[in-house]
Amino acid sequence: MRFAFNAVFVSFVLGAGTATAQHTHANPEEAARGGAIMSDADARAMAAHMQMTPLRPGTAADSIRAAAIVAELRVAIDKYRNVKAAEADGFKMFAPQIENQRVYHFTKGLWAIENQFRFNPAKPTSLLYRRDRQGNFVLIGAMYTAPKRYSVAELDERVPTSIAQWHKHVNWCIPRLASRSRWTEVKNGRPVFGPLGVSTREECDLAGGRFHEEVLGWMVHANVFESDIWGDHHMRGDELGTREN
Repeated sequence: MRFAFNAVFVSFVLGAGTATAQHTHANPEEAARGGAIMSDADARAMAAHMQMTPLRPGTAADSIRAAAIVAELRVAIDKYRNVKAAEADGFKMFAPQIENQRVYHFTKGLWAIENQFRFNPAKPTSLLYRRDRQGNFVLIGAMYTAPKRYSVAELDERVPTSIAQWHKHVNWCIPRLASRSRWTEVKNGRPVFGPLGVSTREECDLAGGRFHEEVLGWMVHANVFESDIWGDHHMRGDELGTREN
């Protein structure tokens, strides 16, 4: 089905293309926990490939609803603090071929499909882990997904858009199937393909690639075991590739 095709497609795209992303650590604390602040150039490139919902004015009802989601999710996934329990329940690591990821997504296919039709706070599409200094997986939260066709109002019905910003990956240029070796290609010091590559159909056509206006659908992170629960990690590069050692 279409969801399965998209999941495989994105896994291939990220696995093949994100090695070109460059990151710099902003401070020792960020470096210690495996995070990174993106360079200005990378941040601008990333922004061209990211669509985010606007933050609307919040209400007391929004705060109550968001807190209820957090509470339910925290209880539901607490048993997955041990990653082996998650794997035993059918969660599989996304893009396992990429080493030293900033955030590891462990996805459960059945729940991913359910997220396309309904929202259940206790059934996220993916669990989110970081590795500690010893290399152990540490559960930090989960990710919900929604169909790419959803309006901001429909997303707001799932998670208040005054509290969290949903996002989706857009405007990707990828090499044609017979040209996978081109993933690392650069022009004027910048990647041509992938999440930091060219961002218009015209540029992609000139590069001889295939342009995709949207990659998968909407996503939102709920980092329920961290202090910044609804903070967006994308502009720090959390899903762009590997962590610097």
